[in-house]
Amino acid sequence: MKSLGCLLALGALLPLAACNLPTATERGTLHFLIASSPNNLDLRQGTDAQSERVGTLIYDALVEKDDHFNLQPWLATSWERPDPLTWIFHLRSGVHFHDGKPLTADDVAWSIRSMTNGALITAKGGAFADVTSIEVRDPLTLIVRTRQADASLLFNLSDGLFGVVEKGAGREEGLHPVGTGPFKFVSQVQDKEVVVERNPSYWAGPPKIGHIRFDVVPDAITMALEMKKGSGDAESSDITLDMVHALRGLPNLRTESGPGSIVIYANFNVNDPALRDRRVRQAIACALDRPALIAALWRGEARPANTFLPTDHWAQASDSQLPLYPHDTARAVRLLDEAGLKPDKNGIRLRFTLKTSTDETTRLVAQAIQQELHEAGIELTLRSAEFGTFYSDITKGAFQMYILRWIGSNEDPDIFRYAYATASFPPKGGNRGRYSNPRIDALLQAASAETDQAAQRRAYVEVQQILANDLPGIPLWYPNNEVVHSTRLTNVKLDPGGSFNFLRTAVLQ
Repeated sequence: MKSLGCLLALGALLPLAACNLPTATERGTLHFLIASSPNNLDLRQGTDAQSERVGTLIYDALVEKDDHFNLQPWLATSWERPDPLTWIFHLRSGVHFHDGKPLTADDVAWSIRSMTNGALITAKGGAFADVTSIEVRDPLTLIVRTRQADASLLFNLSDGLFGVVEKGAGREEGLHPVGTGPFKFVSQVQDKEVVVERNPSYWAGPPKIGHIRFDVVPDAITMALEMKKGSGDAESSDITLDMVHALRGLPNLRTESGPGSIVIYANFNVNDPALRDRRVRQAIACALDRPALIAALWRGEARPANTFLPTDHWAQASDSQLPLYPHDTARAVRLLDEAGLKPDKNGIRLRFTLKTSTDETTRLVAQAIQQELHEAGIELTLRSAEFGTFYSDITKGAFQMYILRWIGSNEDPDIFRYAYATASFPPKGGNRGRYSNPRIDALLQAASAETDQAAQRRAYVEVQQILANDLPGIPLWYPNNEVVHSTRLTNVKLDPGGSFNFLRTAVLQ
């Protein structure tokens, strides 16, 4: 691959590579390489991956996701939902902010209110738009009421998406963040670094690492070189898999690989005349050889996906519950025949266009898909554009098919409402293919109002079954979560969401 060739070529120039990073051993500090600066460390405002991952080390959420994406107690030790519109939260006692102030229900109430009352201008405010009132019953109890059933409220109060700030914290909080998390903010220089230090009084036990310097290294090849020569102690999924492969086995480095929650998918415009018939969409799914694509393009570091929800998610339908589409060119041809699409003189039965961004990996995937579909008599035209233009097109419905990924939001089963409910056509949601199914809408509404998880799961499984049959989109695969780190860093335990939470318990030698 191109980047592998660049890495090997630059390896010979390693002594000349200059990123001006101090060697990791100089300061007794963990040097963690990241591709970009966080845009805002205040988790109420930061929406990019770096803000959420670094911010989660500074702030605590009310709840945390476990390995099955169940929401577990964190700052909230327990909660009740006596009816679909009411949530009662009981907070942990003895928790203090980094400046020594005790955490109370007033702080939590402000953290939520400030996202909707004009104190902040934040894209995350929409997640709490249904909140009608927040009542502080006592210093460790608050009641949140909503105007309609909102099953996602708890998820939106979880790690990465939400962090509790002190009452009164305003728009400038991200410049000097003060949370209750395992690390304290020290400093930030835009496009250069973020520095945090251990919180020795952390309520869940202080971390083992004294200081972490998040060094910004935008270029993936430079990042790989810095890891190779020892200027970096860790990176997380910011270098390409071929670079990870090239670094694997070096005596000063270790690679951790585990299941990831990100899902890459293809989506259809179901109103397009060429793709309106679900048999055509099913034929396209059968023509794809996902295991071959994963082996060739992802070096086997991904797993096929049959639904948006991550593997082992509590609401995920099992393969045995879903109609599946293993690679079968003959079946694809039969489905196209049944849809009335006969071959022309060149053997072509169907022509349509696939849009992508200019991301190199995505373009390689598109080219491989183009070849696979051709074997079934499908002529695929590829069209790529820089991300802003590409995203504008798909939001407007100016596409037949596109490839994109869900990051984080697919950890909540409410992703199906956002992506496929009739009420979620843009700009109200992410149903860009304009798919509409009354049964899906009814099931999603019922799941949102349901307080019993078993009943919610039954509704979500049926939603996934309908989607797998109608195929308004094709889940493709889940890329693995990859962390490359120096041998100085031990006890690295990854979570599927790709967070930096492993730094809470990791040890720096």
